[in-house]
Amino acid sequence: MIWILLVLLYGILKGLREIAKKKALKKNSVMEVLVQYTFLSFLLVLPQAPNAGGLEPKFFVFIAIKAVAVFLAWICSFHSLKELPVSLYGIIDLSRVLFATSFGVFLLGEPLSFLQALGLVIVCSGLLLLKFRPPFLAKLLKYQGNTEAQIVSKSTDISASSISEQAQSTEKKRRTTIFVILALASCLLNAISGFLDKVLMKDISSSQLQFWYTFFMILYYLIYVLVTRTKISRTVWKNKWIWLLAIMFIIGDKALFIANGIPESRITVMTLIKQGGCIVTILGGYFVFKEKNIAYRLFCATVIIIGILIGMINI
Repeated sequence: MIWILLVLLYGILKGLREIAKKKALKKNSVMEVLVQYTFLSFLLVLPQAPNAGGLEPKFFVFIAIKAVAVFLAWICSFHSLKELPVSLYGIIDLSRVLFATSFGVFLLGEPLSFLQALGLVIVCSGLLLLKFRPPFLAKLLKYQGNTEAQIVSKSTDISASSISEQAQSTEKKRRTTIFVILALASCLLNAISGFLDKVLMKDISSSQLQFWYTFFMILYYLIYVLVTRTKISRTVWKNKWIWLLAIMFIIGDKALFIANGIPESRITVMTLIKQGGCIVTILGGYFVFKEKNIAYRLFCATVIIIGILIGMINI
């Protein structure tokens, strides 16, 4: 099925985009990257302008709502990705499966087979393993962090340096929790965007959706910059990662919009396929950013991918 290949292409490009985002954020601030990223994306879709006309007013409203969801999702995701390891962020991002599947089943009335439900349960299990690490698994996969047993043993040390380290550790965990929440908020907002894609592509073309969606996005960021008086450095033009981001974004979204326009495609299945990009981010975390705990994260991702594959049986 062509729509499966298109969604798979989107998933791979999405995984590569997370790596490019992390690289881009090392050179410029979150808002600088977002504004330039959106502006370049709009320039790339300008050739589609002649095919973007003829929309009824109601569709402009829905596209504007979709753009708001993505506008907020990007702010949340870029801030969390800047602080979290890209491999960890990639796995957290898989939680959008839960939101998107819920929208597909309860709002679009898509059927959820036994195997898809089983796959969803396994996906949830993989996400829970990421948060609640069983000590035997952490030891087996050489997780470099504090297990519950280690925390208990360390609590007996009441020296000043120990108290200071514990305070720093608590603050780090608090900040990590905040950025994980932002990542989850981004997943929810992206799921809303995906739901609107499926609804809109029943009546409009991919060129119409992509052009007006990016138009509204650049409009929102322009308003944000003017209201907050955010300064954009000229160095963003020299950030090659932003250019690469924009190219992958336009190609990936085009493939996804076309897939959404194919009547046989289903949002529940498409959401599962998209998550294959998680492996790309985990491998990128290891090879590009030299991150630790890759073995355990890869194990969690494998559990999730198995759930995805089970959910795709007999589609």
